[in-house]
Amino acid sequence: MIIARAPSAGSAAERRHPERLLAAVALLAGLAAWIVYLDAGLVLAHYDARAHLVVARRVIDSLTPGWRQIGAVWLPLPHLVQVLPTQVDVLYRTGAFGSLLSIACLAAAVWAAARLVLSTTGSRLGAAVSAALVLLNPNLLYLHVTPMTEPMLIAATLVSLVLLHEWLIASSAGRVPSALGWALLLTMWTRYEAWPIVCAALAVAAFVVWRQAGDPVVAARQIWRLSRWPAAAVLLFLLLSRATVGEWLESDGFYERDPTYEGQLIKSVVAIWWGTHRLSGYFIESAALAAAAWTVWRGLRRADAARCLLPVALFAAAALPAYAFHAGHPFRIRYMVPVVAACALFCGLAVGWLHARARRGAGAAHWVLAALLIASTIVESPPWNRRSPLLVESGLDAVNSEARRRVTECLAPAYRGEKILASMGSLAHYMQELARDGFAIADFIHEGNGALWTFALETGPAPHAGWMLVEEIAEGGDVLARRIRSDPGFTRGMTKVCEGGGVSLYHRD
Repeated sequence: MIIARAPSAGSAAERRHPERLLAAVALLAGLAAWIVYLDAGLVLAHYDARAHLVVARRVIDSLTPGWRQIGAVWLPLPHLVQVLPTQVDVLYRTGAFGSLLSIACLAAAVWAAARLVLSTTGSRLGAAVSAALVLLNPNLLYLHVTPMTEPMLIAATLVSLVLLHEWLIASSAGRVPSALGWALLLTMWTRYEAWPIVCAALAVAAFVVWRQAGDPVVAARQIWRLSRWPAAAVLLFLLLSRATVGEWLESDGFYERDPTYEGQLIKSVVAIWWGTHRLSGYFIESAALAAAAWTVWRGLRRADAARCLLPVALFAAAALPAYAFHAGHPFRIRYMVPVVAACALFCGLAVGWLHARARRGAGAAHWVLAALLIASTIVESPPWNRRSPLLVESGLDAVNSEARRRVTECLAPAYRGEKILASMGSLAHYMQELARDGFAIADFIHEGNGALWTFALETGPAPHAGWMLVEEIAEGGDVLARRIRSDPGFTRGMTKVCEGGGVSLYHRD
């Protein structure tokens, strides 16, 4: 591996800023994809896309509005950003602001990936390959036009790595720039996959600083200055979790256990490998893993290559789904999306390293690899493929969504402003659907309402609500369905009036 020196500030390559051009292309590609998927009705197809909108909306639109509505199952940054935009009905019902935010994250992620490739290898071809593998992948492109949280995770982690890489180049100053500190702090508030990524990046940074400083005391001081930012993020979130749900970290109770991978570590790891190549293709995954292995080998042996270990931290995102599957969490193929983004980056780095060797007379292998990578992604994961794994997973709720219209048609004409008891943990996506019929989050009694929800579970719904929605099928049924099964008298004073899509509607007698 040849590590090329980053172009100087005054060079032609720097003046052209190819990473900015690639980011602009990504922005246009994202907008075009949004128009296509919006026309097809797929932007809010995934139930979690709608649920994220509900969590942001309920901070203000709620029976008990306030900061506690942020909750603690998901990390807060994606919802905090959307608190005010989701109060605008058209943005809430369409998810338009969330989609535009994800498109902006796509541009930021492409910019950061290209900058990492350029600063590490100096290859514009490698930077272009990384960008192309992201934009040609139908799974990544689709996800970046939805109000999901993965786009913010990918963009934040890549930008953090860029800033960390630049800090390591000038680490003799010792001071941590506020931009780097805030980037690490906010990254830790995007998704839980960011936690192992940032921890791995800090470990690499400690290794590099130790090699540069030659003094373990100096190295420890510099790493402490850096690590206190993400540590503060974790501490603040733990305090938020304790204040909102009464637990330091809520890790159970919001999904039905799946025995497929539970307690089977090797099988869980294989699931990560399988999901990654399903989303990206065998060749892309194999080339990326080979490049990552080469990076680790060279980075550990050569002091001047140690900084190149930083991007390897992105693969630490696989630790979270592996742990989740091992703990019994149902398999979700989108959990491998951050690993797919890491594969795209490392394929660009591989092209860049071959390009660096070519400048020293090693032939045109970089062009061959670039062509193979682009051809592979077009063949194995064709762009605009409506049967891509992530689109298929997002469409799993489509049949139920259509069937739930029967419940809506039963509820909406008879609704007179009475409160509706429903579990947001299971039916947040349906609450967002009901916004099209004029329902607000404040019309519901849900887990975020604290004592109101607790009293309704203890005494039954009739004294508190005129209606009740119960998810009876998905993941074994929600908390209300389980309550009814354990105590049939729970529904005393209410009658089931209709059902559809696994949801039953009860009305107070």
